[in-house]
Amino acid sequence: MKHAEFIINEGENVMKNFIFISPNFPANYWQFCRELKKNGLNVLGICDAPYDELSADLKDSLNEYYKVSNLENDDEVYRAVAFLIYKHGRIDWLESNNEYWLERDAKLRTDFNITTGFQVADIPNVKFKSRMKDFYRKAGIPVARYHMVDTLENCLAFAKEVGYPVVAKPDNGVGASHTFKLENDAQMSEFFELKWPNTAYIMEEFVQGEVNSYDAIIDSKGEPMFETGNVTPESIMDIVNKSDNALFYILKNLPDDTRAAGRATVKSFGVKSRFVHFEFFRLQQDQDGLGKKGDLVALEVNMRPSGGVTPDMIDFAHSTDVYKIWADMVAFDRSTMPVGGHAYCAFAGRRDGKDFVLSKDDILQKYGSHVKMAERIPDALSGAMGNQMFVAIFDSQKEMRDFYDDILKCREASSIE
Repeated sequence: MKHAEFIINEGENVMKNFIFISPNFPANYWQFCRELKKNGLNVLGICDAPYDELSADLKDSLNEYYKVSNLENDDEVYRAVAFLIYKHGRIDWLESNNEYWLERDAKLRTDFNITTGFQVADIPNVKFKSRMKDFYRKAGIPVARYHMVDTLENCLAFAKEVGYPVVAKPDNGVGASHTFKLENDAQMSEFFELKWPNTAYIMEEFVQGEVNSYDAIIDSKGEPMFETGNVTPESIMDIVNKSDNALFYILKNLPDDTRAAGRATVKSFGVKSRFVHFEFFRLQQDQDGLGKKGDLVALEVNMRPSGGVTPDMIDFAHSTDVYKIWADMVAFDRSTMPVGGHAYCAFAGRRDGKDFVLSKDDILQKYGSHVKMAERIPDALSGAMGNQMFVAIFDSQKEMRDFYDDILKCREASSIE
């Protein structure tokens, strides 16, 4: 198959059948399917949306679609995979690129002996925050002290040891869901009333830092094919818990220390043939036992792309196509997709109900040449990302900061912090 940017002999592609779980969500994921199909793979989708509700782009990117009544139904999805194997033969790859289905993907691979991805036995190490810490330590990256939530008395003792605030969250959780920042003994007691029953929680010392990520596509030898990173100046936990506006940006250039920490983490976890999103804190002040201001501290690993429209933002920031690079990794274990000029790509998610100074039209008029996306955010993602998003590119941090000041300015506040 020949493309203008990538010439390869068809005979080199030994992959054949690819099952993509939930290819319609997030809405931009059809592009992964498009590039797989361009690379000659037989792309088979499984989801619970009616076929007629799929976008035309997604329909064109699939060779076959199998609708189940509910993706949460293990038996039904198992039968869907079995049917596709019966019809198309052995499945070479199965993936959703979605945190929510990470464990399901692994179970299906294990059940059907699909070896190109995590198996059931691998999941605890990449899903449980307490297990991740050992791998970060092995990579030489500091981790916050922690305590597995058991009794109120023991948790109070932990808080006394490390000092308030402390953060409590499900050990196996997605994003900032049901995360608590506890400031005192009274809030600790309240947490024990509010936490989910029969759920393991991890409690950690609070790290005063901004989230920096390492985002990469890793080949079958554990080597990066593409690398970038993003920064979240505001806490996702605060955005979710306080229903605040959301902002983060793709870096114009990945710092050397983030690159080194990301690569060390890849080696420690033994990551191969995946799109990954690793999170670190960059300390905003010296912190005993963790490091000096500006140092990196481990947060958590995500063995999938950063969520929502982040892949598109990466493309805007680096004049490339990570959907294609990822699909080339799957099909050929290499890519010649070019990476062009570099810029900052800013995301701003505005929350409904706030009295913003600038309307959507005002923003588009002022920043039209910079704006790449201006859309409503799906309800399923709005908790962490706001309701109305604007994505724009800038050459300098100052330009980006001015954009954030303008776009998030409310009548009762002159600028963001």
